[in-house]
Amino acid sequence: MASHKRSARQRQQAAFAAQANDMDDIFAREDRRRQRLDERKDAVRRRKACSSKNRYASQAEAKAAIADCEAHGTRGLSCYRCTYCNGWHLTSHPWRD
Repeated sequence: MASHKRSARQRQQAAFAAQANDMDDIFAREDRRRQRLDERKDAVRRRKACSSKNRYASQAEAKAAIADCEAHGTRGLSCYRCTYCNGWHLTSHPWRD
């Protein structure tokens, strides 16, 4: 049974407030952890989708590169506009317009 004394109630409230502050810190740390994780994921996606590929300034240049590849035996390439660099890249995956 809880005490009805004012001092006991104040101690209980102080203990509860301290726990609440600890929870705020836990949530803040979790938010920072998730933000760092999202930044890492975005960097990996950018590298895989853009930075590690040849960039062409226009669709015509990309299609010319596809024609050169076909002349050397590589078939099934298509090009797409990159959302990161706004340039054009080649892919071997079927591309739907």
